[in-house]
Order: sequence, then C-alpha cells, then structure tokens
Amino acid sequence: MNTQSIIVPQISSFPAHEAKARAILRWLVKLDVVEESLTTCGRSFNRMAYAIAPGARRFVENPDALPYGQAVNGLEIVLKRCIYTPQQGFKEEAGCPECRREIGEALFDSLEEWMPGHTDNFICPECRHEDDINGFLFLDPCGFSNLGFIFNDWLDAGFKASFLEEFAERLDRPVSFVKVRL
Repeated sequence: MNTQSIIVPQISSFPAHEAKARAILRWLVKLDVVEESLTTCGRSFNRMAYAIAPGARRFVENPDALPYGQAVNGLEIVLKRCIYTPQQGFKEEAGCPECRREIGEALFDSLEEWMPGHTDNFICPECRHEDDINGFLFLDPCGFSNLGFIFNDWLDAGFKASFLEEFAERLDRPVSFVKVRL
C-alpha cells in the first residue's frame, strides 16, 4: 500500500512531548487501536512500531482497507522535530492568516531555521505578522512539530472525524491530518 496517515499537533515545540506521547499510546492501547508492545511492523527508523489491533476497525470509515496481516501496519511515534508533508503532488504554497497573501516560498525557505530549533515562528514578509509556523495557511494539510503519530498503510481506511476530534482533545491542541502516498 505504501501510505501514511499522520496526525500532528499544530505546535512546533509540544511541551512535555514524550510524556504526552506515552499518554496517547496508553489511550490507543486501551481503545484496542494498537498493540502495547513494539514489533517490527514499521516502515522507517529501525522498523519498530506498535502493530494494528482489532479495535482499529471502530475508528475508520473503511475497516476492510486496514492493513491486517501486512508486514507494515504499525504506529510509529516521532519524538523529534520533523516536517510532515504529502509527498506526491505537494504544492509548497502557504498564506498568511493576517494579510491573506501567498508567502509559500519564503515560508518553506525558513524551514532551514525552523528544523534545528532556532525558531518556532515565521514572520510574514508582506505584513510582518508573526506566529508559530503551524498558524499559517497551507493548501495541503501539513505539520511541523516535535511530536507526530504515523499510522503506516492506514490511509485508504480513512479515520473517522470523531477519532481525529478526540485525538485533538487528548492532545489539547488542534491537529493536522497529513495524508501521504509514498
């Protein structure tokens, strides 16, 4: 399948992100969405991830599309600053929420400062509005954070809106849902 469904809080530096990741994992295990122990069902890093569990069917629109029985099917939790964007057809376009002008080129150029953590914010080159980079408008959903939840090969199943809403409530932050086809 080679897809990723990525849930990212809309904040560059999530406070106490490791503790929040553990709390989210406990919640997902309790819901029977993923298994409690790591196995080699991931795609990146060292392939370690939390395998899909039977209860995942309750939280997606198309349960038959879930990757049960596939070698790659798990949840990977990212605890370092990362840029999450769709890969195919991603338009590096962004707008300022204040002046509504197109500022994509400058914003994406600024990621060289954002990625190593020199700043969380971006300043609009048109009107000087400053905010966390996640506060700007993007044509394609994307995220910039030190916390991310990558569900491997779950994209075609489609998360229910209620699941995404509850995820955001648990994080106490709005989330971006980034859809990636590799």
